[in-house]
Amino acid sequence: RADLSAFLMQLAADIGAQSYLLFAVLHERERHTGQIISSNWIYDAIELCGLDFITRLAGLATDIGQAPRSIRPDEAPELPGIIDGETARILCVLGHNELYVLKLAVGRRRYFLVLSCGEPASIRAEQLGRAQLNCCYVLSTMHAMLAAATVRDPLSDRERECLSWVSEGKTTEEVALILG
Repeated sequence: RADLSAFLMQLAADIGAQSYLLFAVLHERERHTGQIISSNWIYDAIELCGLDFITRLAGLATDIGQAPRSIRPDEAPELPGIIDGETARILCVLGHNELYVLKLAVGRRRYFLVLSCGEPASIRAEQLGRAQLNCCYVLSTMHAMLAAATVRDPLSDRERECLSWVSEGKTTEEVALILG
C-alpha cells in the first residue's frame, strides 16, 4: 500500500496535480458506494464532501483514449446532481479548484482516479492519457491488494441481476431469455 501511495504521489507531481484520490465504486444491493483505496486529500475534504459525492464523480470519469475533461467546482451549476454549491465551496476552499477524473480498467474491475490542483490549468492535460495507462499497469500488478481492499459483495452485477429476476419468480429459461 505504501508503494501505491508513493507511485500516485509521483504520478500526480509529474503532471502538475497536487492531490490524488483513488477509489472504487462498490455495488451493494440497490446502492452504490465509494471505497477509497488511496488518497492524499486531507481528511476534512473527504469527510465534508462525503463518499456520496466521491461516488458521483465516477459518472464524470474519462475512459482510456478519451480527451480528459476538466471539472471546475466554481462552475458547479454546469454539473447538477454531481456538485452542489456547498460542495463546490468546500472543494475550492480546500484547494481542489480543478479536478480530472480518470477511469482505470484493471481486469474486470473499474477504479477511478481523481487528480486535483489549487490553481486551474496547472495539470498538464496532454499527459493524462499516458498517466492513465501507467496507472492501469501499476494497479494490475497489485491485483490481490486491491481486491482485498474493495471486497464487500462477492456477487457481480450480472449475478445480482439474475438473482433479482429469480426473486420475482422467473425460471432459469426465462432469466436466460431476459438477459440474452
